[in-house]
Amino acid sequence: MSRIDELIAEHCPEGVDFRPLAEITSKSVSIKWVSAADASFKYIDLSSVDRVTRRIGETVSVTAADAPSRARQIVRTGDVIFATTRPTQMRWAVIPEEYDEQIASTGYCVLRPNNDVILTNFLAHILGTGNFSRYVESNQIEGNYPSIPDSRIREFKAPVPPLEIQREIVRILDTFSKMEAELEAELEARKQQYEHYRVSLLTSVESAKWSTLGDISSRVSTGATPKAGKPEYYRDGTIPWLRTGEVTFGEVFDTEIKITDQALKETGTSWIKENCVIVAISGATAARSAINKIPLTTNQHCCNLQIDESLANYRFVFFWVSSKYEELKSLGRGARSDLNTKIIKDFPIPVPSLEEQARIVGILDKFDALVNDLSVGLPAELAARRQQYEYYRDKLLTFKELEPAS
Repeated sequence: MSRIDELIAEHCPEGVDFRPLAEITSKSVSIKWVSAADASFKYIDLSSVDRVTRRIGETVSVTAADAPSRARQIVRTGDVIFATTRPTQMRWAVIPEEYDEQIASTGYCVLRPNNDVILTNFLAHILGTGNFSRYVESNQIEGNYPSIPDSRIREFKAPVPPLEIQREIVRILDTFSKMEAELEAELEARKQQYEHYRVSLLTSVESAKWSTLGDISSRVSTGATPKAGKPEYYRDGTIPWLRTGEVTFGEVFDTEIKITDQALKETGTSWIKENCVIVAISGATAARSAINKIPLTTNQHCCNLQIDESLANYRFVFFWVSSKYEELKSLGRGARSDLNTKIIKDFPIPVPSLEEQARIVGILDKFDALVNDLSVGLPAELAARRQQYEYYRDKLLTFKELEPAS
């Protein structure tokens, strides 16, 4: 019998009390910006919380003069926040001391646990469970931006075992989280090392002869978007169709949406061969790049470079383009900073010998696998740790519910 089994047998052999979050947590208060004068606050927007690490990353400083309308909730150390917009993405975090009395978006439900009843980290682990995820999915309001009302989150009934049991469960799960954090730190160090080598290697070839992306390509194309609402273009489609949101500095092995042969014939899109360098040219994803590992079609916001193998190694081109993301993005035009095919074709690239390109690709591929390949190295170990944590989390946080007294 485990220590937790012993504690359950001792303290709650008949089951555990389940209580609505509204009964065991309180709400935050809203800031009165008219009284804030010139004070500056860190603003925790919906994008500030990392969905994988559950930690707060980048924030911006706001004052009464420039605070967004949703910057209203004052958070305290130990609060647990859960994003109510697109809630099935399961974006949540515990507020650390450095964000005490800072501001969170009203897009978060702020849960301030009563620590005499439920521990902060115990509540945080509960928000990651399959039970809570299923509750959120069945209670969200569908729409362009699915959401779940704050009140419905507070109606969720959470298991509330005695504090001694909570502490033991938190100790075990926090140990998993700590090991995961150590692996994440090591992986981040490897990524920095990879970036150093990428910059160094690609800078070393700038003395080579220069060309343009258009001149080293045997074909440059864009795609098209089959008209929405025409089922004959999408229903039972088998042709991979790539959107710019799927262009994410890596390799593409499949697409979320498939189109039909009829769509291919009637909408102006066309097949591209595998191993093209694809550059997004529109909106928020502009200047991101990827390599397609399967033949596919794309929308009109993808510029597809079929590299002439007699002139350049497609992976060398990909590494160059991805390393120049900021520079390429700065060339965008208009309100959305869109690129276009001509800008991509005219973008310069050094072209050393094919042997030198292959040497550089070989080195960078090894680093890339080390930091990005989920089947090997640190990413694989980190994924295994996360799976292990999720297994024990759901197992440890599943309790028999106490029957109400008759």
